[in-house]
Amino acid sequence: MNSTNVFDTDKIGSLLLKLTAPAFMGMAVTTLYNVVDTIFIGHYVGQLAIAGLSIVFPIQMFSMGVGQMMGMGGASLISRLLGGGKVQEAEKVLGNAITATIVFSAIIMIVGLSNIDYFLTLIGASPDVLPYARDYLQIILIGMFFQTFAMTMNFLIRSEGNSRVPMKGMMIGAVVNIALDAVFIIPLDMGVQGAALATIIAQFISVLYFGYYYLSGASYFKILVKNLKIKWGVLWSIITIGFASLARTTANSFTVILINIALGTYGGDLAISAYGIINRISMFALMPGIVIGQGMQPILGYNYGAGRYDRALKVIKLSIISATIFGITSFMLFYFLPDLLIRIFTSDASVIDLGIHAAKKVFFVIYIVGFIMVGSTSFQALGKVWQSIVSSMARSVLFLIPAILLLPRLWQLDGIWLAFPITDVLTFVLTMAMFIPQVINLVKARKLEVTANVQ
Repeated sequence: MNSTNVFDTDKIGSLLLKLTAPAFMGMAVTTLYNVVDTIFIGHYVGQLAIAGLSIVFPIQMFSMGVGQMMGMGGASLISRLLGGGKVQEAEKVLGNAITATIVFSAIIMIVGLSNIDYFLTLIGASPDVLPYARDYLQIILIGMFFQTFAMTMNFLIRSEGNSRVPMKGMMIGAVVNIALDAVFIIPLDMGVQGAALATIIAQFISVLYFGYYYLSGASYFKILVKNLKIKWGVLWSIITIGFASLARTTANSFTVILINIALGTYGGDLAISAYGIINRISMFALMPGIVIGQGMQPILGYNYGAGRYDRALKVIKLSIISATIFGITSFMLFYFLPDLLIRIFTSDASVIDLGIHAAKKVFFVIYIVGFIMVGSTSFQALGKVWQSIVSSMARSVLFLIPAILLLPRLWQLDGIWLAFPITDVLTFVLTMAMFIPQVINLVKARKLEVTANVQ
């Protein structure tokens, strides 16, 4: 494995492409199979079932957030330790991330199953939607470990410069999920339970693939039993760095819950169904910024840890430009052609009409979100914990929650849809204000680096 040499010597453009292109393909397929559940449910079960999946989605997001916290926190540490040549320390991080992911997954499953109806009603499930949400969530919770663990492994493997294995793992899971959805939902008529079972089986297979990568010796690291024992100092470092990811996802989960409750109040189950579709579409809109950030993180973390500030600045610049270009492309598609996308999920005319109306407002400034994603990931890669947390929380908590609480009082249901673009603009301004000082510091460090090399 020569990832350290690659991070240190390859051209930034080719290196970023090498890490993001496979990840983009893998995440596109993974996003597709998350969306496929909704497509099958929308056409073969109905709009109430879509609303049920929308109600459950925040719980799935929280599980993914735990995986992101352990994976991205561990990946950031591992990248910087590799940059400093500390391989054994990096292996300790890997082992602790694995153990903690198992423990956290078990806690989520136990707590969730113990009061499932209460939780679902609390987060917005109406009596008509509750049976669909319950049937789906019960199976998801039982297999929660596979979802969380697959997310963690995805980031940890990428931290050593290998993006092909995560891509293949996600693609394998996606293909299995799509195939099983078709079997369980159409001929076997298993409804939302079939969709949930297909998801869990697919994630289980992805976990097997990632496990084989480590156990076969293909990885740069070895999983040693002694490193699986929790070292509180190591675990604390992982959590503090990765907490921004969990904070962002938890905030998103809470906000989706709040949105579902508000939608139920101002628009009923129909509005929740429409938002469930809009939310799935937004996954594709946000995907470029997320993937570019993921690909950038190990490059930025390594070069920052190795004192290569010129390369650190180059990867930041290129990542921002790339995310912005993709953001503009997403805007053109999702703002001007929402009807074509919404019809993929449902043939219900009332859901389609409301979805088109909502999309015109929700995606109005989607082209600036890529910078927000890259900025937040940059803070993580540089070890700037509080900036990363603030940037992550701003879009989902600091601005969006007040908007969701206040704007519907002025404009009813439209106030909920308008909360999204207003929040995006405010978050962009805040992230920019925190991001510029970090870039200035890197420029100063680069000048000192050049001066030292000349001397």
